[in-house]
This record gives sequence, structure tokens and C-alpha cells, in this order.
Amino acid sequence: MTPTPSSLLARLREPFDPEAWARFVELYTPLIYSWGRRVGLQDPDAADLVQNVFINLLQVLPSFQYDRAQSFRRWLRTITLNKWRNTREKLDDQRLRGRGGEQPPIAAPDDVEALWEAEYQRHVASRALRLMRADFEESTWRACWETAALGRSAAEVAADLGMTAGAVYAAKFRVLDRLRRELEGLLE
Repeated sequence: MTPTPSSLLARLREPFDPEAWARFVELYTPLIYSWGRRVGLQDPDAADLVQNVFINLLQVLPSFQYDRAQSFRRWLRTITLNKWRNTREKLDDQRLRGRGGEQPPIAAPDDVEALWEAEYQRHVASRALRLMRADFEESTWRACWETAALGRSAAEVAADLGMTAGAVYAAKFRVLDRLRRELEGLLE
């Protein structure tokens, strides 16, 4: 298992921690991309949105000071919305000049904020769990997943995995504790 400092955000402040940046990119790329697609951006424009957000984050995260009274989610949403607005203005200008061809309408700003909020927490927790899976033995992972996500009793899972109920509880605790540390500051 890879040791993980208390927060991915803290690791991103290091001069260059490729493992932390890779984890952060893996965690957020699908969210920002799918969000861009859902608000009406075409594939290349959604990919540009992701790239523009990460360029901005590369510049500001090393000096970012996380304040527990503030929300990382809102801060990231603000950056993403600003980049989306820039993209939207560029696409609107292209349409006015007749260069954009027929494109579907892009979502209105009010719809965008509601969409972001609806997807953020579900996506980040789900994605983090998938990324962390490789850090645990299969039986530990399954014990946690079966009890926490599928709602099965510890006794049932223990019988299926050849473990004791106590070992199932311990496995669940280890995985969920690691998830909490991994997502510290990312989910408020």
C-alpha cells in the first residue's frame, strides 16, 4: 500500500509531486470533461475546457492555502465556470462570424451551477474509490465494498470471503479511513 499524506491538496503544494498530480488529474478529468459535455460543449471543446482548467490549477495550486471555512468544491467550480464562460464566449463569437457551423445550444449559466453541484460529490467519491482499489488486497477491498456500498452484513461477507466478521469490519475501516484522508478538503 502506498503511504498517503493526510491530503491530496497538501501534496499538490509540493514543488512537483508527479504522483499527487497524476491522482488529481485522474480524479478530476472525467468530471470536468463530462460536465462540459453535459452543458453542451462538443468533444474538442470539452477537452479544451479540461486542459484550460488544469493549466490554471498548475499555476495556482502550488501556492493554494486550503481554508477549512471555505470550500474547495466551490473554488474549483468557480475556476471551471470561468473557463467555461471563456469557451462559451469564444464559441458565440465564432457563431456570429459564421465559422462555428451548426452547434447545439450551450446551457445557460443557472443550469450550469445546478449541474455541477449535482455531479461533484458523487463523481469525486466514486472516482477516488476506483483509483484507490489497487492500493488494497482484493479481500480487503471486497469486504469494504460489499458492506459499505452493497449493504451486506459483515457476517455474510465474512462467510463469502473466508474471514471473520471482525476482519471485515477492520477492512471496511481501513478502506474508508484511507478514503477520508484521500478526500480531505475535496468534499465538504
